[in-house]
Amino acid sequence: MSVLLRRDVLKLMAGAALAPVMLTTGCRRQADPWDMETLIRARIKLPVIPGRDFVITDFGAVGNGQADCTGAIASAIAAASASGGGRVIVPPGVFMTGPVHLEDRINLHIEKDATLSFIPEPERYLPEVFTRWEGLEFMGLSPLIYAFGKTDVAITGAGTLNGGADDTHWWPWKGKWKGRFEDAEFTQQEARDQLLADAEAGVPPEDRHYADGAYLRPPFIQTYNCRNVLIEGVTITQSPFWLINPVLSTSVTVHGVTCNSFGPNNDGCDPESCKDVLIENCIFDTGDDCIAIKSGRNADGRRVGVASENIIVSNCEMKAGHGGVVMGSELSGGIKNIFAENCRMSSPDLERGIRIKTNAMRGGGVENLNVRNIEVGTVRDLFVINYYYEEGENGPFMPIVRNINFHDIHCKNAERVMDIRGFKNALIRDINLVNITVDKATKPSRVSNVEALNFNNVTVNGSPVTQLVDLPLEVSS
Repeated sequence: MSVLLRRDVLKLMAGAALAPVMLTTGCRRQADPWDMETLIRARIKLPVIPGRDFVITDFGAVGNGQADCTGAIASAIAAASASGGGRVIVPPGVFMTGPVHLEDRINLHIEKDATLSFIPEPERYLPEVFTRWEGLEFMGLSPLIYAFGKTDVAITGAGTLNGGADDTHWWPWKGKWKGRFEDAEFTQQEARDQLLADAEAGVPPEDRHYADGAYLRPPFIQTYNCRNVLIEGVTITQSPFWLINPVLSTSVTVHGVTCNSFGPNNDGCDPESCKDVLIENCIFDTGDDCIAIKSGRNADGRRVGVASENIIVSNCEMKAGHGGVVMGSELSGGIKNIFAENCRMSSPDLERGIRIKTNAMRGGGVENLNVRNIEVGTVRDLFVINYYYEEGENGPFMPIVRNINFHDIHCKNAERVMDIRGFKNALIRDINLVNITVDKATKPSRVSNVEALNFNNVTVNGSPVTQLVDLPLEVSS
């Protein structure tokens, strides 16, 4: 047996992380919250994959960009699984395929100059599978690459995964979006509304059938209820929906991946209700959030009741996207113990740096968010915590957001430094800003219903900020 190694990870663990600091309060010693990050890293396990190779061309695959290789790839995976696992290798060439389903101890390895290109014909993604879409469980189209209830699975290599989505395939199902798809014949809206209604009514997810004819786009990679997952090195492009979507999975590593896809809802990496996750050395240039941590939507998220917790984002680059590191909006199961460090964010098309989005229908919340050593070039809003997303105050489930720590962050250009708005009956609590420099901010911040917003060595537009009134603030209506 051989262990898949995450290249340079041990070196990064030793060199990139800051040394733990102990804070003293009188006679008591208070642990640095970043000590927990070290423990999370140590706990994450990489998959163990046997050292056997199964090359898909040996099973009949042809990399000419025309032949359908779905059966050959399935045969290679079956042969590897029957022997106890191994690497299923996609060699150089362009290999067309339908959905790929992984088994225990399988590494789908895409070699350099290889492209695994998914055929954008929805009927190929039947029969339906148990999946999750925007935080709701149901029976839907298969994700392009799917693993359900598996242990020790990997997708690695220096090649490309192409989802085949474009302005003609998959993306028009979104409906009107950025001035496009206004005349789309079929859209997701009716099924999206009915699926949410089913979930609110308590219909069991096995009885929610939204595959054929529902127009709910599948995610690219989804590992559902899996353990010891590695996604490393590949470039992912032209995704129908979210790119990387681990759900209810434990010990997940996403390392050195390039997410380069600009369609609707093209989030880069969305761990949902996952525990012990490392997202490191990745590049995100996406049509929606770069990273969005989630835990289920509304009643369905509360029914499953599993938080996303113990998640590390390290040494990543965020380019275009709705947000750099985002929590929500589907966070009804809760989010806690999030660590983001040593990242670079910049693009005229990057809307927000760090964002929490929820409302009184989502409920849930975020606790113990720690962010440090972030370099931001151009962004619209640097720090956003917004309870007024979509339904806003219209619901009975008050969010809880508390213990938020921002340290050592430099931003060159922002419109707003902060857009932080809680409810009068659900305050946002305990936000600490330490060593924050914003060279230029052109609009006043928006802050309301926050308790304990603390400033320590904060500078905006060249002036020190020691309390909230030092900031230009938008007058509340």
